[in-house]
Amino acid sequence: MRLKSIYIIVLALACFTGLFAQKANQKKSGMYQNLVFISDFADLTVIKAGDGWYYAYGTENTWTDGVHHIVPIIKSKNLIDWQYVNDAFKTHPKWKSEGGIWAPDITFLNGKYLMYYSFSTWGDPNPGIGLAVANKPEGPFVDQGKVFDSKSIGVANSIDPYFIQVKTKKKTTNYIFWGSFHGIFGVELNDDLKTVKGEKFQIANNAFEAVYIKERKGKFYFFGSLGSCCDGANSQYRVAVAMANDIKGPYKDKNGIDILTPGAEGSLLIAGCKAEGWVGPGHNSKIITDNKGNDYMFYHAIDIKNPHLPGGATRRPMMLDRIDWVKNWPEIQGQKPGLEPQRKPKIKK
Repeated sequence: MRLKSIYIIVLALACFTGLFAQKANQKKSGMYQNLVFISDFADLTVIKAGDGWYYAYGTENTWTDGVHHIVPIIKSKNLIDWQYVNDAFKTHPKWKSEGGIWAPDITFLNGKYLMYYSFSTWGDPNPGIGLAVANKPEGPFVDQGKVFDSKSIGVANSIDPYFIQVKTKKKTTNYIFWGSFHGIFGVELNDDLKTVKGEKFQIANNAFEAVYIKERKGKFYFFGSLGSCCDGANSQYRVAVAMANDIKGPYKDKNGIDILTPGAEGSLLIAGCKAEGWVGPGHNSKIITDNKGNDYMFYHAIDIKNPHLPGGATRRPMMLDRIDWVKNWPEIQGQKPGLEPQRKPKIKK
């Protein structure tokens, strides 16, 4: 308990140090400054498409202008300047009677853009994950129906999907991972990319949601969000990491603790900084690598001075920070949202 208190004090001091160092509204050539997209853009996923644009997809919500978006799509050439394209869905899928489309995950495979998505209400006893497919990154996305729901897969709160394809010399395996505060699970998918193959397996305890797994140099890196995502200025959302030698785990933090262990929370990557006015950073995207080999991660966060949308939901705009690899572990400078000017990603025009 004493060590945890010391850690909180150290983190707070680092937060204040960043506050005093920040130069407001500083703009330099080759630099950018968060935010990168000011409208609500929560639970996002990002992909570079064949047309040279980066596309981002976010959770369904009503923006500050009062317009409701069912999975808004935005695009950018440089990862910094974004423009709205359209919505992935014009109407809700028909396989569930009510709910919103949350936390999409986009991938490109076999010439198609595949979007796995959550279909849920708050406190839903039987949420599920669906699949929609498009020929182009901007859509239109055609719904393919339900992949599974909580009852059929046997996991409460089955939302927040993440698809990954793992290739070895012998075979290629498709996995979908998911879960929200009732364990993080994975299962293989058949070649149709919609039906499950074999039995599910668990890789993390009940502390996490919004799983993302990155394969790097023969290791698998787990990124998961913890804490309250949507409690306005009081949100405690944050991202932690763990590492494994196999896609199925065990995933261990920097101290060697398996995140399946009850109470384990992984190694902190980023948390809020109230002193600088931003809390609840989390539900990160896939890592994007620029042309110089630098890694960047998108995530949403909450402005404590403007924490809510007109309808009362928590407003969660989009941020971008660089990932540095230190002794083979991902780190974000200061373990907090970067508000000072940073070097722009190097993207070929």
